[in-house]
Amino acid sequence: MTGQNVDARRAQQRPRYLPPPSGTVATAVVSHMPARVQPYLRLMRLQGPIGTWLFVLPGWWALSLAAEGLPNLGDFVLFGVAALLMRGSACAVNDVVDRKFDAQVTRTASRPVASGAVSVADALAFAVAQAVASLALFWWASATAALIVALCLPTYLVYPFMKRIMPLPQAWLGLCFNTLVFAGWAAVTGTIGAPAVLLWAAGVFWTLGYDTIYGHQDREDDRRIGVKSTSLLFGRATAGWVAVFYVLALAGLVGAGLRAEVHWPFFVLLTVAAAHLIWQVATLDIDDPERCRLLFVANRVTGGLILLATIAGHWG
Repeated sequence: MTGQNVDARRAQQRPRYLPPPSGTVATAVVSHMPARVQPYLRLMRLQGPIGTWLFVLPGWWALSLAAEGLPNLGDFVLFGVAALLMRGSACAVNDVVDRKFDAQVTRTASRPVASGAVSVADALAFAVAQAVASLALFWWASATAALIVALCLPTYLVYPFMKRIMPLPQAWLGLCFNTLVFAGWAAVTGTIGAPAVLLWAAGVFWTLGYDTIYGHQDREDDRRIGVKSTSLLFGRATAGWVAVFYVLALAGLVGAGLRAEVHWPFFVLLTVAAAHLIWQVATLDIDDPERCRLLFVANRVTGGLILLATIAGHWG
């Protein structure tokens, strides 16, 4: 069978449904802001909110699972705004560290630091300001939560260097990207319990899965410039590894639910989330960057379903 026939067959077999792109409204909002402000909004990725969703959702899982009944709405809002700023701070640092790499990759060449729209000094100052504001908001929710986030802050700053020295940088991303679980649990209970540890582990494996999918957008560019990733490491075996990571994530979620003594609605909604993860693996095409991007974005639906499970699990 020729290469053209294989491509045609793949196109025919590919499902017609694709999740909507991330950041459509946010991109429009950023584009209507004053020209001097836009580079800083793009530096904090305000035009692409999917990263903020994936960062804050595990924290919201913990807030709702630890609560006795409905979670505190005020804490939800504080965690949401604080996560937006903390993620923006981490992105600014990442863009400073990766500015030379970003300039060599089509998808990232227009980032503010790589393109010269924002200087290194201004980007770092912006990162510090966002981090301080974020910690203040976490402190408003809970002093213990703020302390946890502050202690974990160095792990966010180290992440950009991991892709240079280890073949599994997504593992490090998972470790630091889900620390809001501990902050959320502590905000409600004042401590870190076993369900929080299991919830954090579930988030780590979930991140490993969806970020491996995400990495296939830049696979060839990463190979060319010498950046390491699980996408390059796993290659054609990616779907199998992502399936393993998602199964481990679901196991962690089940364990967290059992330790938290939730009721049956938690497991019903978790089954729906599991079906969504199965759909991702079944429809993954690592040679289609657009497909990889859209499947990555679809994880906000997965995270939302898990959030509903943690809320509904208190009744039944």
